Amino acid sequence: MADWMTVAEPWLPLFYFTDKRFQPVHDLTIGVEFGARMITIDGKQIKLQIWDTAGQESFRSITRSYYRGAAGALLVYDITRRDTFNHLTTWLEDARQHSNSNMVIMLIGNKSDLESRREVKKEEGEAFAREHGLIFMETSAKTASNVEEAFINTAKEIYEKIQEGVFDINNEANGIKIGPQHAATNATHAGNQGGQQAGGGCC
Repeated sequence: MADWMTVAEPWLPLFYFTDKRFQPVHDLTIGVEFGARMITIDGKQIKLQIWDTAGQESFRSITRSYYRGAAGALLVYDITRRDTFNHLTTWLEDARQHSNSNMVIMLIGNKSDLESRREVKKEEGEAFAREHGLIFMETSAKTASNVEEAFINTAKEIYEKIQEGVFDINNEANGIKIGPQHAATNATHAGNQGGQQAGGGCC
């Protein structure tokens, strides 16, 4: 049985990462969508459980509840819509207020394939990430550019924190659960295994 981790993922279509497909017409998330996928980190099987929550203001209270059980979050804005970038501060405050203080947060500028319609410069995303201590990446769910990397790099950051003993793997409220075959082995060495269950909401 694989280990798992939890991550909050706002508005980056998770269909490509979990199902290898792009939906050209994607309805606004109503409430929460769920996806899962197995990956390998450091030779270990990790199950990512991903909760994609609605980004509209009316669903904010739902989104907050999913941050509480997440080991990581992907905060996503649309590079062709400045208003989504302007809302990042609010979403980041929510994520940090309602989550474990050690939660890994990655900032994603999505729709990098639409360069001609860009309203938010890459440098602005990089500056926001530096200011707030976030990991940064631009992606395109349409061309699949950096979609895999966004999820996997977030999982790797969480895994490294597990290795360092930052996350208490005995407390599932941190969004991490060790598979039963590893429980005895890791009773004294907390960092050897990890997983991520992802969920979140933003734009």
